[in-house]
Amino acid sequence: QVQLVESGGGLVQAGGSLRLSCAASGTIFSINARSDWYRQAPGKQRVLVATITIGGTTIYADSVKGRFTISRDNAKNTVYLQMNSLKPEDTAVYYCNTFHLGQPYWGQGTQVTVSS
Repeated sequence: QVQLVESGGGLVQAGGSLRLSCAASGTIFSINARSDWYRQAPGKQRVLVATITIGGTTIYADSVKGRFTISRDNAKNTVYLQMNSLKPEDTAVYYCNTFHLGQPYWGQGTQVTVSS
């Protein structure tokens, strides 16, 4: 049974930083084709924020490029999202996603709120 558990969200002032974590059980991030962070703001669709591939290539949405960094700790089987220079428009529920044997799996989400 695949489970993804996000943590690290919270309330932060604009310009601050947070680090989100996504811990996995039942799957191994380092052998999955890709793992992603998405976010969903109130009343909006869920959008892709950052991706890390099996080879370690990272890809970012334009809105977070230069501010967010996705990484993976294979020993801890955890994917991270380091978020710096946060803006109020980054406020959203952040979700971890990975593909295990071709099927997508999601975490429960963690709330990030950035105050101005």
